[in-house]
Amino acid sequence: MIYTDFKVNNTYWPRLLTTALLLLSLFSAAQTDERQMDEIILKKGKKVYKNKKENPAYAIMQEVWKRKRNNGLDKFDTYSFREYEKIQFDMANLDSAFMNRRIFRKLDFIFDYADSAANGRLALPLFLNESVYTNLGQNNPSKKKKRFLVAQKTSGFEDNQIVTLTAKNLYREIDIYDNTINYFDIGFQSPVSRDGFSTYNYELMDTLTINGQEVYHIRYEPRRSDVLAFEGQLYISTDHYAVTQATLRSTKKMSVNFVNGIFTELEYDNPDDSTFIPKKYRTVLDLSAFSKNKDAKSLTATRSVDYTDYKFNPALTNADFETKEEELSENFVRKDEQYWEAARTDSLNQQEKGIYEMLEKLEETPRFRRITKTYETFASGYYNVGNAVDIGDLYSVYGNNEVEGHRIRLGGRTYFSQNDDWRIQGYGAYGFKDRKFKYGAEAKYMFNKLNRFTLGAGTRRDVMQLGVQLTTDDGIMSRSFASSSVFGRGENASLSSVNQTNVFAAIDPLKNFTVRLDGTLQSIKSANEEGFNLYYHDNDGMLRKTVNDSHVTLSLIARPGAKFSQTGVDRYEHSTLAPTIVLKYTRGLENVFNADYGYNKLQFMFFKPMLIGSWGKSFINLEAGKNFDPVPLALQNVIPGNQSYSLVANTFSQLNYYEFVADTYTTGHLEHHFNGKILSFIPLIKKLKLREVAFIRGAYGTLSEASKNINLEGYKYSAPDRNIYYEYGFGIENIGWGNLRFLRVDFNWRGNYLTRPDVQKFGIKAGIQFFY
Repeated sequence: MIYTDFKVNNTYWPRLLTTALLLLSLFSAAQTDERQMDEIILKKGKKVYKNKKENPAYAIMQEVWKRKRNNGLDKFDTYSFREYEKIQFDMANLDSAFMNRRIFRKLDFIFDYADSAANGRLALPLFLNESVYTNLGQNNPSKKKKRFLVAQKTSGFEDNQIVTLTAKNLYREIDIYDNTINYFDIGFQSPVSRDGFSTYNYELMDTLTINGQEVYHIRYEPRRSDVLAFEGQLYISTDHYAVTQATLRSTKKMSVNFVNGIFTELEYDNPDDSTFIPKKYRTVLDLSAFSKNKDAKSLTATRSVDYTDYKFNPALTNADFETKEEELSENFVRKDEQYWEAARTDSLNQQEKGIYEMLEKLEETPRFRRITKTYETFASGYYNVGNAVDIGDLYSVYGNNEVEGHRIRLGGRTYFSQNDDWRIQGYGAYGFKDRKFKYGAEAKYMFNKLNRFTLGAGTRRDVMQLGVQLTTDDGIMSRSFASSSVFGRGENASLSSVNQTNVFAAIDPLKNFTVRLDGTLQSIKSANEEGFNLYYHDNDGMLRKTVNDSHVTLSLIARPGAKFSQTGVDRYEHSTLAPTIVLKYTRGLENVFNADYGYNKLQFMFFKPMLIGSWGKSFINLEAGKNFDPVPLALQNVIPGNQSYSLVANTFSQLNYYEFVADTYTTGHLEHHFNGKILSFIPLIKKLKLREVAFIRGAYGTLSEASKNINLEGYKYSAPDRNIYYEYGFGIENIGWGNLRFLRVDFNWRGNYLTRPDVQKFGIKAGIQFFY
């Protein structure tokens, strides 16, 4: 799926997933260690009650629901605590046949570090990452939080941060009191949710004393085994009805790609007999690249977190919540072994110590360095040469369109480390039909890491499909949609030849809030005058084919809740449910650098992924904008169509390019992924593990007569002003086999404006998407 440059769902996360798949396919072995996953054994034969009120566990859970907002750190004006995190990857169930594989030639010394598992086979540690964070919080007089990395140590992969990012992206923060618990941005019903009895069966087992505290022991399991829910144990304080311990284990029929099993242990502390705060979390993921079969090759990913050094109502000032310059230094998180000996809540065992020793040896092995470089290339799309230059983007090499025919594009960028303060990048492209060379180049430098003050400039001359995005990015290096489409419905000749130069300045005055100012000089003309007419009348009434435009754009971009890695000019974003909010004002500068028009444009965009309990995940995209002055077609707002056969987010699948043009517009896209909730009720279909998607899209706008009359063929263009144009449909996703289920197929219907020429009332789109 293709998303706008403002959104978080870019191609980086799928490439992270590609790295994970390579790890699994090249280095994985059979089923995970029984000692790690088989923590819970649930007894059958539970007692059946006529109704939930007869169940004594129901009365206990009611008290938990009443009090759940009173527990935790929210009761203090300020607080602070320390967090020690350890993430480990292990191969398990190794046998002699696996160890004799050709890929391990000259690397067989790693098996000296393997350990015997419970089933008699060997388990080999592969990766270890240790991190220490400091957390600060304020509830009154206003809400503030700060979590910053104090120290980090990674076994091997020091120059390949893709592996570390992949590991950290597997996990989300867990709050047992949330109605929905987030794993992989998929909603699982919490056993402590207010409507838990609609999903779970509960049974009061006993009253126990744990750590000097009396607790209720409640066992729970889902009513249906194929839902996104857990089975496990709850330990609830008899005095305060707060969860002191909990275990959560996924069901065997859980349908999450690449994940065979999830197991989580949660432990809470009670420092003053009424406050319950996190003490220890541990999550084990059983990952498999291809199959969910119990004998499939798999990888065990374990994350354990210890929360210590709690301080309640410490004296904190505003300065404590500000990011310090030294915190952004590459050397800030590098600590010596003496520090780590004191920082660890528990000392490393022999197996964990062996990971560091093994990876140090591997880093000196040329064969291993070649393998890790392969991971980096697949994950980033760039091949690094000499720790100085990246060749790529490899995923943009080939494209096809009506004007250029077969198109080849190849580029490069400077890349010394993930924290570079500056970047120069460019590309060249050639079309074999028009026999023309195209190019683009951009340079940017970040002067201040604290507020990310950045200046940049670039230029490009290329064939582009304008009108496939409303709220666009003014950057030079954004990928041209013309080079992305290989097959399409109907003939698409509505391509433009764009010669563009851009300079910009950007700064983050607040966390996750960017202010960007762009100055752009461009000329636009039709790339195929016979099939696409961009002739217009200038202010003097002269008929012209090239639009000269100079404009400045002020963009305000907010990403509340987003999380980023690295501190360089290019940051990588962790997968979250953070929204994207964009407000843009563009001012056209008539007669500046021979510009033809002066105009004012205002645009707004809101994008948000949302978990809807156990019913899946929704994506909401709303856009609105207005041109306050008449402008020719090349500068006008175009309701985004999609004449390709592929999935393109936030476009209208049944619209032709330039079918609707508007001075003023409002569009909305709502897409909901049910995660198989409905199809799981169909006996035969549910075995295929298919998932359903439903969507509806709408657009409304107006186009003034003045804007029509500027264009020579303005009579051809209109806006959806009679009724809201809408499309609807459904899709089937998770198509594939085993854990490789990347294919999605959508069935689209056009809702109205059916009598217009060359309309498509029904269409099918297909594409690859990387969801769990």
